[in-house]
Amino acid sequence: MTNEASDNLSPKVATAATTVTPEPSAAAPTATESSLSAAENEFCVALARRMETHRASAAEIEVVTQQLGRYPRGIVSIGARCVCGTPLAVVTRPLVEGKIPFPTTCYLTSPEAVKAMSHLEAGGAMNAMNAELAQPQNEELRQAYQRAHQMYLAFRHELARLLGDSEDHIDGVSAGGMPVRVKCLHALCAQSLVMGEGVNPLGDRALSLASGEFSPSVCRCSVRLKR
Repeated sequence: MTNEASDNLSPKVATAATTVTPEPSAAAPTATESSLSAAENEFCVALARRMETHRASAAEIEVVTQQLGRYPRGIVSIGARCVCGTPLAVVTRPLVEGKIPFPTTCYLTSPEAVKAMSHLEAGGAMNAMNAELAQPQNEELRQAYQRAHQMYLAFRHELARLLGDSEDHIDGVSAGGMPVRVKCLHALCAQSLVMGEGVNPLGDRALSLASGEFSPSVCRCSVRLKR
């Protein structure tokens, strides 16, 4: 699987690995001013800038249109690809058509991935994850899930700044139920695909649980990007 923007860099090593020095950006929303380290924040900023620079091509947008059965409004770039090169998830702008707030920045498009996440949800995976989050002894998991939420917001905030989009109506709102619940595995999976392994523990787990049906490293694409 190709993580389009981060080149498979972990947030923990993004500062050392990237040669791009982040320019000063506008103050992040209050919700992102929590416990992110400087390296994590710089990773999110660099990721957004790479996404804004590497825009989706007409051919890629056509494939995503076929995957979704509709035109992908607000698409900025391809966030992750199958090993065959076909889009798996896209990055969307925070304000679609200049008027529609859209908090789900990382959006799952692969029909195979969508179906796999739906099967997990139907099988009770979300209930199990929510029960785990509620257990007092799982503070480390709760903190990691909170961090995934903060990184989502930091990534979207920089993207909004670059695109000139307002976040007024989605300030502090990420996706998938974060930071305290699991409400949509599709959204968590999309974050893991776009931002890379190690950012969202429950998105990573969903991908692991679904590996027999969907894996970014095994091509099962019904719709493929023609090279």
